[in-house]
Amino acid sequence: MASSPSPSSHDRSRPEDEKDPVDQMISRTGCSALHYAIQDCMAEHQDWRKCQKQVKDFKDCMMSFQNARKEQLLRKRPSATESA
Repeated sequence: MASSPSPSSHDRSRPEDEKDPVDQMISRTGCSALHYAIQDCMAEHQDWRKCQKQVKDFKDCMMSFQNARKEQLLRKRPSATESA
């Protein structure tokens, strides 16, 4: 007797109108265009070695965002000398 297959717990599909959380995160950094440039390059060349400029540009953008965010958080946090 054959049983019907159970739904896969690995099915990560989502409705078409639901946005990708990775795309949402990247869009908040201001680096979306550079991320899409990597995707376009990879679609065209199918070789990371030919997309190193795009990867470096995206990495630099993300590092810049992370450093600015870190500075912003440090400014908001009360320093130890202020509380003494």
